[in-house]
Amino acid sequence: MTDKSKFGSIGWHDLTVENAAEIKDFYHEVVGWDTEPVNIDGYNDYNVNKPGDGQCVGGICHARGGNADLPPQWLMYITVEDIELSIEKCNELGGKIIAGPKLMGDIGIYCVMQDPAGAVCALWQDVE
Repeated sequence: MTDKSKFGSIGWHDLTVENAAEIKDFYHEVVGWDTEPVNIDGYNDYNVNKPGDGQCVGGICHARGGNADLPPQWLMYITVEDIELSIEKCNELGGKIIAGPKLMGDIGIYCVMQDPAGAVCALWQDVE
């Protein structure tokens, strides 16, 4: 059964940049995040973890592969119940899809949208 309480919540944040290894070091020095490498097709993106308890709070990713078309930015992922319906509503209401929808392994489907004001975020649907 689907947990409807998470719909509309922000489930993840990540930063997409050309130089993820350098930028992860910047955030380590500025805010204290530790990082854990995540192999993505022969290179490492990084999970970022809070100091002290090690809780994963987001990711720092290279602008490669599925992220190649994204501008450098912190991107939040909003959980939706039906990504196809959300995409349809986005387009009807003056927004646009700028990437995806794409599968994230076997855990979810996401797309990146731009709202009518130009702000960008991602939509996420868990795969059950």
